[in-house]
Amino acid sequence: MDTQDKDLNQTLNAWWQYNQDMYTAFNNSLFNDNPVQKALSEQSNRDFSAWLDAIIKKPETMQQNQLDWWQNQLHIIQQTFAPTDPDNTTQAVTEERGDRRFKADEWQENPWFNYIKQSYLLFGQSLLSSIRETPGLDDKLKERLEFFARQTVNSLSPSNFISTNPELLKLTLDSNGQNLIDGFELFKSDLEKGGDMLRISMTDESAFELGTDLATTPGRIVYQNHLFELIQYNASSDEVYQAPLLFVPPFVNKYYILDLQSSNSMVKWAVEQGHTVFMMSWKNPDISMKDIGFEDYVVDGVIAAVDAIEKHTGESDINAIGYCIGGTLLATAMAYFVSKRMKQRIKSATLLTTLLDFSQPGELGVFVNEPTVSALEAYNTQNGIMHGHMLGTSFSMLRENSLYWNYYVNNYLKGKAPMSMDLLYWNSDSTNLTANCHNFMLRELYLENKLICEKQVSIRGTKIDLSKIKQPLYMLSTRDDHIALWQGTFKGAQKTSKNVTFVLGESGHIAGVINPPQANKYGYWFGPDVTGEPQQWFDKAKHSKGSWWTHWQKWVTSHNSDKVPARATHSEDAPGIYDAPGEYVKVKL
Repeated sequence: MDTQDKDLNQTLNAWWQYNQDMYTAFNNSLFNDNPVQKALSEQSNRDFSAWLDAIIKKPETMQQNQLDWWQNQLHIIQQTFAPTDPDNTTQAVTEERGDRRFKADEWQENPWFNYIKQSYLLFGQSLLSSIRETPGLDDKLKERLEFFARQTVNSLSPSNFISTNPELLKLTLDSNGQNLIDGFELFKSDLEKGGDMLRISMTDESAFELGTDLATTPGRIVYQNHLFELIQYNASSDEVYQAPLLFVPPFVNKYYILDLQSSNSMVKWAVEQGHTVFMMSWKNPDISMKDIGFEDYVVDGVIAAVDAIEKHTGESDINAIGYCIGGTLLATAMAYFVSKRMKQRIKSATLLTTLLDFSQPGELGVFVNEPTVSALEAYNTQNGIMHGHMLGTSFSMLRENSLYWNYYVNNYLKGKAPMSMDLLYWNSDSTNLTANCHNFMLRELYLENKLICEKQVSIRGTKIDLSKIKQPLYMLSTRDDHIALWQGTFKGAQKTSKNVTFVLGESGHIAGVINPPQANKYGYWFGPDVTGEPQQWFDKAKHSKGSWWTHWQKWVTSHNSDKVPARATHSEDAPGIYDAPGEYVKVKL
């Protein structure tokens, strides 16, 4: 063995040992000290036992599944190693739409790796199918079983290992292992910056700077309190619509998803349409803010922003856009105005991918049960915050192949530094959640679904009722959203104003919303009133190509057609604080 081979062997041994040590320490910390992981493990064991009990009661279902699996295995073997028609390239088992793990030609051209791929896919599909077809299990139990079974199956994918991935094997041999050496350096770097947990880099985090590359729409901070900074953006026309437009982004992410680059900035686009745009930039909370609750985000957040806009512009009525949990905040604020018998100052509201009825929370539902919620509450209370990196990893595991294992393979096994991409930079720029607020969301909203109930949620001592909202609402959901299922947002729309325009965009939670007209990428459905079942609405809805943004512009201007001279962001009497993007958004974990 020459010196280079010895060096490579030593490096690989060190990498393997380091991996093993970190894995052991990580698991010890998870199961010994973390109540959340302990609760998830115990819940998973209970679910698995319930599944086994159901199988024992109906063994014929499992027997049929096993027979089908064996017949399909024989078909794969015959087709792969002894094909009757060599020109027939049809696969016995194929990957799902969007699965890019097996795109390399070697997975199809090499019989052995083709067999590994198809056999693995058959195993995963059979396992998930057997869960779905087991009689006697309630839907929530099946959802949890499927989720954790999918996590296990995808972690064991042959694409994740050098010896069973032909693309990785060839790369390792051709480079004499340099890909693993480079990957080891990336692995060490991620461990160092991640603290007590591995945080896989999705993008080059040094490639962007806020205010220079991202969040570049010109504006000024005109108000600041302990929860948020309020940005007013510079007008780009001589006249603007009279009613200002307030964006309420989610406090679980940073606001600049709405102002990435000029080509895909919804903020810039709205300014160009003639709106006086204001944006709330939430403070990234630390332990000192542990007692800040959901009601504080409503009153000291949304309502304080409305007050500041009136003081700055003289306008008491505004239009507002709330995104995700920001939309939940916005609707809650509107209901609060009614319950307090105050003037409704939000004349129209747009709710983007917003849950009001939390009975269908998407794949987050696997965490919505009493033991897990109680454990999360204990973790939050103990730590003062839910750490943003843990939240980020949890959301990534909802789409584990594209948002986790893809980067694991690319970074650590291929040894390639992640690409630079604005959306991935934003996705990695995590924020914390205060203990009090997160606990409220977990129990009052997700677990007990109180927000849609009359006077079950109290904001600063005032019980609210969403059904009292009478102002026009524009609700956008997206067909492939896995965080806020559109069927769930549709049900929430039925609990509010009778003047609701419901629109369903193509794509998912982010891409379906950040869909500028010039890209002409995704279309949308619009249609009848939000009555009946979601599928009935969809069957009658009309499809339109192009961005929903232009459809929304026509809707919002129908409630806001008067024009006034463009407003300055600052003057001698109101100089503002400093230029956008401000300071709160720059705070990193």
